[in-house]
Amino acid sequence: MKAEDVMTREVISIDPDATVLQAARLMLQHHISGLPVIDKDGNLVGVLSEGDFLRRRETRTQRQRSRWLEFLMGPGRIAAEYSHSHGSKVAEVMTTEVQTVETNAALEDIVDIMERYRIKRVPVVCGGQTVGIVTRSNLMHAMVSLARQAEPSATDDASIRERLLAEMQKEHWAPAAMTNVLVHDGVVELWGVIVDERQRQALKVAAENIPGVKAVKDHMVWVEPGSGMTIETPDAALTH
Repeated sequence: MKAEDVMTREVISIDPDATVLQAARLMLQHHISGLPVIDKDGNLVGVLSEGDFLRRRETRTQRQRSRWLEFLMGPGRIAAEYSHSHGSKVAEVMTTEVQTVETNAALEDIVDIMERYRIKRVPVVCGGQTVGIVTRSNLMHAMVSLARQAEPSATDDASIRERLLAEMQKEHWAPAAMTNVLVHDGVVELWGVIVDERQRQALKVAAENIPGVKAVKDHMVWVEPGSGMTIETPDAALTH
């Protein structure tokens, strides 16, 4: 899927000359956590988000630092923080370094941008104009839509085992050489050794994601690499 497949096309935006209070009211009215800032020529010049309202003089939450710390930080940074917490115009508060994507951008690239820059929304541009926006909510909607399209099909025990073994071979974390998989009537049994407790959950997830799996029984034994101590699961203990 591409950006144009999941983006919100009716973009609610704000002018850079609008007041901060107007922006806050607009966000509350439409139940959104951020606004693209677009000037009169249609250019994207910034983004305003809920985070920009955390340190504000109206709520008396602006930063308070000692004189000594302010001296170390320098006047420039202190002045920038003052403008951000006391500015009345959107242009004085917004983030100007905006990350954007084209309409044909892959969802994977959008997620990478969100994680790298720790942002919740990415404007979508085409020909220099903002044509949409992708938010985390859009990605959740896409996930639900794709999950509905993937109808589970009936799978026999042998196919389930083959698919799980193939999945384990692809993943570097999976102890494929130390794991035996048995499948009977759609119930997967995992036998073998893990060296990290987190592998146990990942193996169960891998099995549960295969169509036709009804349940997963965990008999894996955790061997602590440093001490050699072994810890069995409750499922494994019941089989003795």
